[in-house]
Amino acid sequence: MAKISINMKSGELVEEELIVGIDLGTTNSLVAYAKSGKTNIVKDDSGQNSLVPSVIHFNTQGEIIVGEAAKKNLITSPERTIYSVKRLLGKSYADVKNAEANLSYDIIDQEDQLVKIKIDDVFYSPVSLSAEILKYLKLRIEKHLGRKISKTVITVPAYFNDSQRQATRDAGKLAGLDVLRIINEPTAASLAYGIGLDKEKTETVAVYDLGGGTFDVSILRIEDGVFDVLSTNGDTYLGGDDIDKAILNYWVAENNISKASLVDDKGLNQMLRLLAEEAKKHLSSNAHYKSEDGSFTLDKGTFEALVKPLFDKTINCVEQAVKDADLKVSEIDEVILVGGSTRIPMIKSGLAEYFKKPIYDELNPDEVVAMGAAIQADILAGNTKGFLLIDVTPLSLGIETMGGLMDTIIPRNSKIPVSAGRSYTTSVDGQKNLKVAVYQGERDLVEHNRKLGEFILKDIPPMAAGMPKIEVHFILDADGILKVRASELRSGHSTEVKIKSQYGISEEEMGRMLLDSIKHAEVDMKAKALLEAKNEGRSIVLSSNKFIKQNAEILDPSEIESLHSHMNDLNIAMNGDNKDAINNAMNNLNEFANPLAQRAMDYNIKKALEGTSLKD
Repeated sequence: MAKISINMKSGELVEEELIVGIDLGTTNSLVAYAKSGKTNIVKDDSGQNSLVPSVIHFNTQGEIIVGEAAKKNLITSPERTIYSVKRLLGKSYADVKNAEANLSYDIIDQEDQLVKIKIDDVFYSPVSLSAEILKYLKLRIEKHLGRKISKTVITVPAYFNDSQRQATRDAGKLAGLDVLRIINEPTAASLAYGIGLDKEKTETVAVYDLGGGTFDVSILRIEDGVFDVLSTNGDTYLGGDDIDKAILNYWVAENNISKASLVDDKGLNQMLRLLAEEAKKHLSSNAHYKSEDGSFTLDKGTFEALVKPLFDKTINCVEQAVKDADLKVSEIDEVILVGGSTRIPMIKSGLAEYFKKPIYDELNPDEVVAMGAAIQADILAGNTKGFLLIDVTPLSLGIETMGGLMDTIIPRNSKIPVSAGRSYTTSVDGQKNLKVAVYQGERDLVEHNRKLGEFILKDIPPMAAGMPKIEVHFILDADGILKVRASELRSGHSTEVKIKSQYGISEEEMGRMLLDSIKHAEVDMKAKALLEAKNEGRSIVLSSNKFIKQNAEILDPSEIESLHSHMNDLNIAMNGDNKDAINNAMNNLNEFANPLAQRAMDYNIKKALEGTSLKD
């Protein structure tokens, strides 16, 4: 029976707000909700398909298309169709450059910066792209329920770091969602099977998650309704996509297709990838596969031989996770399967043989995480009794960074007590002091948030910009007292201040700040992206000037003139308000400067080695 509330001011009946669960996946995403004790996965208009491909397509008219309609463009327009964006969340180019060759779209080569994706002359962040998927899921469930949805629980892999979790929160906010919890996917899967709902029972569970783009295994101990992740292991570049790739490579060899043609013809590459995915699914319940035109065939024995090396890799991860949890395989009580690739019979049988016990696979492995997220959401909504809801931070806590940006250190709804830290550096040569200004709020610019206090970290040893290692640590205790410590790690200098973080602000003010953050999320994101681009641009101009001074003897006058011309273009762009123009100017400067930097490095190494003899 649905609960109804009454607005005491107006006397109107108000339907209780529903909190939904979202599985934001690498390959597919889903949305679910719990009602009257039953978990419901939201399907498409046909009522057949719950999976939304995590694919975004930008058509030539400037429209953004998500899901199945976007996936159809992988072959015909691969350079304008983004997939596996979850792999890029919270990552720098250096983190993902080894996988760039497998992507059909452009990611920008700037080593120390967060990844950007370029479509035409517009630069997109993984956060904004993930937000498009979340917007689509939000619209899907609103259409299904016939009501607005604003609150959600989103799942992430257990190994996601703070940056990746914050990026997921930001994507939710940009999609118009209040993300009440970020929970681990293995925890959600366990909840879906009812594990942890019986508080009298203590269990040790292995969650084996082989999705489209990633593999991870988590060992959980569940006691008194508390989920403790004992260990996690995996491979962020091992999943169903890699099984598809193994099939594709087999066909390339069998049909004498040159690998160069796959690089040159991205449409051919995508066509073979999609055929390989079709073959994988078919061979999970059939003995032989033949493509519609008969050009590509595969039998079950060959398929399993292609899968085995990848399965063996996952078992190596499982062994390490069990070892890291300080357990024996025999001490694992339950094994839960997550991810569509676990439907492959040889994977199920291989796991049953390894663990020497039956495998939990009664629930749809594609849907089990979303189901668990919906159950967690229902607990937060207060519809599942007997669970203690641990106190959480009402608003995010962070510090001001260059350009007036808010850098969140403890996100809203973090369980308390909690402690978290981030590393920073200086932006000016010889900087001796650093102001640490602490803010509370959900907006991207500190001017829209509430200042809690500030202090100065003094006596930083004078060094070149970027050299000092400064750690800012937040410790929030159970009484809401925030302790902020800043330390320069090379010198050991540190400063600390205590702030009563939750006092002096009403619930109404908190609610207004939260609503404002969601209402202005898109505007804030644009302002933040512009400021970040300007900050990045200033840093590149500074380093380019240094590079010219340090390497003037090996640069031609025409090269120096071109560098200055590119820097001038960047300065002009930074005086404007178009972040894409700034990113384009940075990209052009980097492309011109990279070969010069390589030449300078070779020259300086050669010079350093002159007169040096190398002996055994």
